[in-house]
Amino acid sequence: MGSSSSKHPTSSHGSLDEGGNGGQLYVSLKLESFNIRGDLIPHVFGSVPIIGSWDPSRALRMERESASMWELSFVVPPNHETLHFHFLLKPKDREGPYVVEDGADRLLIGGNLEGDARTAVFRPPEDGHEATLEYKVFVKVDNVSPFDLAASWRAYKENLRPSTVRGIPDISINAAPEGGQESGSTMSLELDLESYVVPLPSCAGAAVYAANLAETPRSVGYNWESPKYDVSSISPSSSTTRVVAANHAAPNKAIPAAAGAVAAAAVADQMHEPKEDRRLAIVLVGLPARGKTFTAAKLTRYLRWLGNETKNFNVGKYRRLRHGSNQTADFFRGDNPEGMEARNEVAALAMEDMLSWMQEGGQVGIFDATNSSRQRRNMLMKMAEGICKIIFLETICNDERIIERNVRLKIQKSPDYAEETDFEAGQRDFKERLANYDKVYEPVEEGSYIKMIDMASGNGGQIQVNNISGYLPGRIVFFLVNTHLTPRPILLTRHGESQDNVRGRIGGDSVLSDLGNIYSKKLANFVEKRLKSERTASIWTSTLQRTIITATPIVGFPKVQWRALDEINAGVCDGMAYEEIKRNMPEEYQSRKNDKLRYRYPRGESYLDVIQRLEPVIIELERQRAPVVVISHQAVLRALYAYFADKPLKEIPHIEVPLHTIIEIQMGVTGVQEKRYKLMD
Repeated sequence: MGSSSSKHPTSSHGSLDEGGNGGQLYVSLKLESFNIRGDLIPHVFGSVPIIGSWDPSRALRMERESASMWELSFVVPPNHETLHFHFLLKPKDREGPYVVEDGADRLLIGGNLEGDARTAVFRPPEDGHEATLEYKVFVKVDNVSPFDLAASWRAYKENLRPSTVRGIPDISINAAPEGGQESGSTMSLELDLESYVVPLPSCAGAAVYAANLAETPRSVGYNWESPKYDVSSISPSSSTTRVVAANHAAPNKAIPAAAGAVAAAAVADQMHEPKEDRRLAIVLVGLPARGKTFTAAKLTRYLRWLGNETKNFNVGKYRRLRHGSNQTADFFRGDNPEGMEARNEVAALAMEDMLSWMQEGGQVGIFDATNSSRQRRNMLMKMAEGICKIIFLETICNDERIIERNVRLKIQKSPDYAEETDFEAGQRDFKERLANYDKVYEPVEEGSYIKMIDMASGNGGQIQVNNISGYLPGRIVFFLVNTHLTPRPILLTRHGESQDNVRGRIGGDSVLSDLGNIYSKKLANFVEKRLKSERTASIWTSTLQRTIITATPIVGFPKVQWRALDEINAGVCDGMAYEEIKRNMPEEYQSRKNDKLRYRYPRGESYLDVIQRLEPVIIELERQRAPVVVISHQAVLRALYAYFADKPLKEIPHIEVPLHTIIEIQMGVTGVQEKRYKLMD
């Protein structure tokens, strides 16, 4: 592309008549701006006839190379050793004045640019005042013979084929077509995208309040006799008898049902860590309306997807089942002994259930409660001694705007206020409850802990870590660093129908069928309408050409190719039909049929392998604050969808992801919501 500051481009070859070979000056000019005005088209005019001989009306128009780049290439005859030129902007509709860039003429002498390739500055009128537009300038100059030029042109024409999509860089931005998109009846979409919405399949889950997704209490009931605890006397070093029943035999179920790095790390942890560290309790700490329950649900979903046996125990759910959901703020006062005793009892019961589940084979328990006092946390640590390792996860938020938003959501969604018809009364009660907790709140300073400070504000936030070691705790920290609450949609879709789809063959790298090409244009139309106000969105594809070709008509958004999004590797079965596998490899066919989740194609992959290579994609999707369109393959999208929908691993190979359908996942503070659009049959 050339250098924006080089005075003597390396591509130049001295004067035009060097060697007397009749060489010509090949000039490539580019303008780059990420704030392009669509109504103004860059042009070039100057001292030679091909660029108008200083006549602005004959200036040569630049062409759009990408969403941010304009380009113009031309050849200057050998008798024009000196070239003067300027950039100018002309209105797209050809009406109105043109705007010439500021500054002196740009000058090329003997193929060398005189002076630096300075920024092109334009000052077009806008709403009665001057605006300022800046474009970065790139100049590349070559001295070529007419024969070389003709040969290059022939080679370009001969090699201009769709199959070259595999040669594009990992990150690219499509050129925006000047003439608009095709508008035939088979390509266009109705203005109302809702007309393409289809009912969700049975595998889809409805939006549920996050606390209700937690584990159902085992033994809370009206006849339950709770043990009494003198919490003030419990400390990590005391000899108080633990209340957890020890009569459960722990089965050999400590290695996650996963593959690759996770399984290897689990084996290493078993060999080198203390016995209790093989089980992990993440104990939430924080004031109400700080995002604890949302964080607990998100972390539970992530760990389950990786193959770890994980459950979320929400103490509020235990409290509502034991004492009802209509408790007022007085119940949560620090100087209310009856309320304190009742809350400690349900916390102890939830901890009992979690530890009993761990002794039966559970690996990671998420304990969701305020746990705002040192006495409560000491009680939990004493109960967990010899059974599991505890890591406290404290969520701190100092942004009053976010707290106020969370309070409103709490009144609208929490079962605690389901029977409260007066929103204002509910809000006053909850804020009083919050104040009661705030009076006795003690930040975590003991044990192993992770502090998330203002992570939801969108301004970076801070994470503090103390005494954290081990593979899985490290993964948890990395996941939490990259999560946030910014609402945004994630669109999942398979590539358009490929020729191998038509032939019933798996794997391969075929191009699209005629129907697939139609879908690619419909998808581009859909993305333009759905994300028209989201110019920071991006398009992600695999490195296989059927996804890249599907994304080609989508313009104006950066496109990122991920090898991790490639279809499941079918190994020696790549390119075969299932009937061929059944006939020629009956044992492999039956093994796959018996366990599609763990079955690995010979020299290929299993679904569990796919999940492991998709973890960086999940982390990046969590980190993104703008919409993302993922164009990939059936097995890959099943695994991605299972993460967002919190589906068990065993269901992943059977999730319905049809062709020519868009799954919209809406991420936000209320959890994950889903909508499906079917653009074609």
